[in-house]
Amino acid sequence: MRKFKELRVWQDAVSLTEKIYRITNEPAFSKDFGLKDQIRRATFSISSNIAEGDERGSNRQSVHSFNIAKGSSAEVITQLNIAFRIGYLDKDSFEALERETDLIRASLKNLIKARGGDTPLFQISWFIFKIFKPI
Repeated sequence: MRKFKELRVWQDAVSLTEKIYRITNEPAFSKDFGLKDQIRRATFSISSNIAEGDERGSNRQSVHSFNIAKGSSAEVITQLNIAFRIGYLDKDSFEALERETDLIRASLKNLIKARGGDTPLFQISWFIFKIFKPI
């Protein structure tokens, strides 16, 4: 059994989620239910998928969940940019949150690499598994 709570990237993702929940409760953001809900779900997804991936039985399964978390971090960066452009975030808050999210994304990339997810053999075997997955 892995210890996902000891992973710095999981801790950082939980911290980011906490900050996003707080900032989306601010008056400028709180009334936009669509964006508020979407950015909360995306940040929540990052830490959840890190935890799920770390508890998986194989590196291949772990890397799949870590890639989902990395995708969610890109989603958060996009939503932060939109929130900034429409005036929900001031420049300092936006830059700090974007930087924090980008560091999580980079950490996930390193975690994927550490688990063997960036090797050509891993990628080919994952592709073949997806095509010929047993029913």
